[in-house]
Amino acid sequence: MGLPASAASLEIGFGDSVAKARLRAGAGHEADLRRLALRFRSGVQRSPGSMEVDLDDLLTNLVALAAWPAQSSVSWDPQLAALATDSAADAQTVSERLDPVSGGAGEVQEDEVDGLLGPGWTAGLTSFQRRDIAKLLSLRHGANFSVPGAGKTRVGLAVFQALRTTKGVERLLIVGPKSCYESWQYENTQCLSEPLRMEVLSRVADPAADVRIVNYERLSQSVEELGQWLSARPSMLLLDEAHRMKLGAEGTYGAACLALGPRARHRLILTGTPAPNGVKDIENLFGFVWPGYGRQKVTQAVAGGDLAKASQVLRPLFTRTTKHELGLPPVTMTLRTLPMPPLHQEVYEALIGRFSARAAGSEGDFQALGKIIVYMLMAATSPALLAVGTTRYEPLNYQVPPLAVPEGSPLFDLMRDLPSYEMSPKYREVLAIVAMNAAQGRKTLVWSTFIRSLNTLERVLREFRPAMVHGGTEDREAEIERFRKDPDCMVLLSNPATLGEGISLHHDCHDAVYVDRDFAAGRFLQSLDRIHRLGLAPEAETRITVLASEGSLDEVVEQRLSDKLLFMGRILDDPAVQELADLDEEPAVGGGLDQRDIQALMGHLRARPA
Repeated sequence: MGLPASAASLEIGFGDSVAKARLRAGAGHEADLRRLALRFRSGVQRSPGSMEVDLDDLLTNLVALAAWPAQSSVSWDPQLAALATDSAADAQTVSERLDPVSGGAGEVQEDEVDGLLGPGWTAGLTSFQRRDIAKLLSLRHGANFSVPGAGKTRVGLAVFQALRTTKGVERLLIVGPKSCYESWQYENTQCLSEPLRMEVLSRVADPAADVRIVNYERLSQSVEELGQWLSARPSMLLLDEAHRMKLGAEGTYGAACLALGPRARHRLILTGTPAPNGVKDIENLFGFVWPGYGRQKVTQAVAGGDLAKASQVLRPLFTRTTKHELGLPPVTMTLRTLPMPPLHQEVYEALIGRFSARAAGSEGDFQALGKIIVYMLMAATSPALLAVGTTRYEPLNYQVPPLAVPEGSPLFDLMRDLPSYEMSPKYREVLAIVAMNAAQGRKTLVWSTFIRSLNTLERVLREFRPAMVHGGTEDREAEIERFRKDPDCMVLLSNPATLGEGISLHHDCHDAVYVDRDFAAGRFLQSLDRIHRLGLAPEAETRITVLASEGSLDEVVEQRLSDKLLFMGRILDDPAVQELADLDEEPAVGGGLDQRDIQALMGHLRARPA
């Protein structure tokens, strides 16, 4: 493998793309290269003496290289050779795990974990954490798909500590969202008698750092620097909230992670939602952990369509602690379908016709269609959200009591002035739920995708002193703390894109309402776990309410999310996720509010400007 290039009959190295390998033939071996290219599904010849092949394809079909006529003069890039060796070893290990005759020979046992961690580890571990650590240490690379709140951070740190103690691994690179930083830094001080030297990636690097943390957004611009850091010493690469790289080589995050993967001796991914959109997501995650073999096993497992069987086949490749194993009290999930009032219905149907005409012929323009979907989701809550105010985020100013609709008014004018004539049924329902909860001393977390909707709800719910967190909130921590500690603050308004990960509210709040949802199943599941996670009091009653406008895009979203959750639950063999796909219908309560109720609860908004 260390032949000089001039003496090599075949050079095998990385291509220009992170997901490609390049094969160059020495003089006189061009015909051999042409024949070799035919053995690879993705083989493309760039010149008579050069070809490219997908990295997965190469690693899955290493046996094809046995046909090369001059085996003794094949030269490999050292890192690619190590990756090929690892991949072959993993294939052998996983095959043994799948073979019931092997009886689990060579697997790490739970009672061995303490000895592998060594005296420097000082934190306690639950039985399911020990089980997960043992399983992950039984493979060179691993995946932990445990639910949020199961302590995946502690498990990941323990795996690294055991590899430090037993395998001489010296460095850990953590890639994750910014919201994970605090958790890693906290566990570092809690679990180790001598905490690791941990730094968040910055312009001035700490040369003595044991652990570096970087967020996904910054990763692509730091690949070369971090690649050299990983290669310099025996290292482990860990992806936290790994579903963020689910697009694989086609996405910016995935491409950067795939480029760094071969530079690490050990790879570990953590995510509670590994397949939010289906099999392609989990293929890409496994393709990072086990290039070649991992993707192949996923494809083979689900090809027959029997997801229960596929789950059993894939089980040796990941560990998962379920909600049931956490011993949490059950959560009550309900769907409330709300009829649109006449004017809302008329405007929505007119908008649907306009969107359909706009979409015709643009089916390939995903950006345009994406915008239309966003508009339709907004219109299902209130078409007035689409009307341009002083700013994009100006709240809707509802008239209480409403005015009579003038005869002969143009429909566009009615849409713009809709808050003067009709109260959005969703906002009315949120108001009723929050008021009912507040009367019982229960705080409510209200989710909406759109900032203008959150701003409107802030006005509608003013009586309950709402806290609010979205992408433009300057001091998120202060708002969250006010929600937790202020007895007059009975509601927190946020969107799943901002607050869906990395925060725990289960000690302070047990009720959540979704004003709207998009098609992102992973984000929905993550947001659910903000108030239903490890540490919840046994007597706590957690209630989740999803609102949907009858006959609107909300119903399509509900069906698609159900399909995705059903798939994810079956592929993970997790009944709790499957149950979320079939919400119980529940009658609305907001219809019981009369205009005086609404006027009182909204704090006489007509008389008091915001």
